Formats: sequence, structure tokens, C-alpha cells
Amino acid sequence: MIAWVAVLVLAGCGAGSGDDSARQVVASFYPLEYAAQQVGGTAVDVTNLTPPGAEPHDIELTARDVARIQEADVVLYVDSEFQPAVEDAVRGARGTAIDLLEGVQLRRAPDEETRADPHIWLDPVLYAGAVREIGRALDAEKRTATMTAQLHRLDREFREGLSSCERREIVTSHAAFGYLAARYGLRQVPIAGVSPEAEPTPRALESAVRRVRESGATTVFFETLVSPRVAETVARETGARTGVLNPIEGLTKDQAAHEDDYFTIMRRNLAALRRALGCR
Repeated sequence: MIAWVAVLVLAGCGAGSGDDSARQVVASFYPLEYAAQQVGGTAVDVTNLTPPGAEPHDIELTARDVARIQEADVVLYVDSEFQPAVEDAVRGARGTAIDLLEGVQLRRAPDEETRADPHIWLDPVLYAGAVREIGRALDAEKRTATMTAQLHRLDREFREGLSSCERREIVTSHAAFGYLAARYGLRQVPIAGVSPEAEPTPRALESAVRRVRESGATTVFFETLVSPRVAETVARETGARTGVLNPIEGLTKDQAAHEDDYFTIMRRNLAALRRALGCR
């Protein structure tokens, strides 16, 4: 069974409704927050522990955050060393804590024998499974069906949009896109491992440059919440251009202000992939 931990938090955070009758849900980062909001509607008050513009791997919990986790009705998280501080705090949760990676056939992070890749939300089909698990926890069958239908429609868009392309390799600044690549017959060529803050060694950079040249890739992708410096270095060495491929670990402040969401960003990712891969 897929287990996603929904973490509900009380008033004092902009994402919540402030309704004392609502079930309190705390989500450890954006994809979990978004799913809980869409499925729960006005019956839930959702707090995201990772604010807009912050990299979720880097968050440190305050005493208030820990108390919110402990007092929440539902806690949503992923247990893969993605957010160690959250995983530690969840042990004290009094409500329902759901690890949304539990029961999923996980991919291993490249060059890491034991660490699982948590980025299942980049595969709309796997994300739909997580949404169903959240819906069961929140007793929200109708809204769950609506969102899963939207996700399966998105899956069809990706399948059709990436079915006929000149290239199948995607060069990424970190290894977040393994599930997406596997779903749509692509091959991920990551510069760094599953943690975006990890700086590649000079040898790893040389290897990335060689693999980009061998693949014939024309684009090196970077993401919005971390520096593009490494991607720019590899692009410069290989004559490729750079582009944005968003792992949707969180929203930037501008994206939040413009009301971007999971679906708008995923469709932007699809457009970027089609350009980079020469899809027809």
C-alpha cells in the first residue's frame, strides 16, 4: 500500500484556512500539500513545512514545526532521506502519518546502492496512486476521482507528446527524473545524484561532459530552486544550450504569486522536453 504522510497544521501559516472544524493536515513539501488541498477542499486545513522559494532537502524544523507534526490529524511525508528532519519528527506524530513511498516499487538513486529516489510525483501515474492514498486518509472519494482523472489525462498528453522524437536522452542537473524517464521511454543523463545540493566532483563533471557528447543532447536542463552553474558549465563545454526542467519539489515565490501549480508546471516541462528532444 502506498503511504503518504499528510501533515496538518493549525492557523498561522498562509496556506491554511483557519477553520477550527477542518481536519489539520501538515505536508512536508509542495506536491503533498497540493494533493491534500485538491482532494480535501474546504474540509482540510493544509500547512506546507517548506515555504515557497525554499529547497525542501534543506529545511530545518523549528520547535513550532515539530509541534505541528505531533498535533496534526494527518501527516504527509516521504521516507527516503529526502527530508531527514521531517522523518525524525514524524516518529512523535499522534495522528495518521503516511509515508507515500511505502508500497511503491522504488528506483535507486544513480550511483547510490541504498538510497531510494523519492521523485514519484514526476510520473503522473505514480502520483495518482499517491493521491488515492491521500483521498482514503481524508475520506474524499469524489474529489480524489476528479484529480486522478486529471492525472491520467496528463499522462496521455506526455505519452502522445513524447512518442515521436529525434532524441531520447535528457541531461539533467540532478537525478530527479528517473520515474518520468522510465514512464515515457527516455534515458536520464544526470550530472549529479539525487540530491541537488551535492556538487559533482571534477571526475563526475568530466564524465557528464563525455556522456552529453556521446548522447548528442542539445540541451542541459537545470531547475528553478538551485543554482544553474553546473548545468551552464556542462553546456558550455559541450556546445549545448540550457533549459529549465522543473522537479516540482516546491514553488518559487514568483510561481506562487502567479498561481502556478503542479499541472501548469508539468505541462511546461512537457513543452521543454519536446523542444529539447526534437519531438514531432
